Amino acid sequence: MAKYKIAIKKSAAKELENIPKKHLRKIVKHIQSLAQNPGPSGFGKLSAQQRYRVRQGDYRIVYSIDDEDSLINIVKIGHRREIYRL
Repeated sequence: MAKYKIAIKKSAAKELENIPKKHLRKIVKHIQSLAQNPGPSGFGKLSAQQRYRVRQGDYRIVYSIDDEDSLINIVKIGHRREIYRL
């Protein structure tokens, strides 16, 4: 049984639709694994924010963790060259 629930922001869901299919399956699997372990090996905290990032190949998944509600909010998904731009 999953420890955390996963919520995907509308803008992140739209970004997910634009990812090439050859990468999409691994990214979705990685997002689902966050429900069991929100702090997998290789995750990092983004500076000056309460958000974390995890790598999946050349793509990054940016998310926040709400321990009170046992919720993981997926905020942004994208290629590493574009993900950190404002």
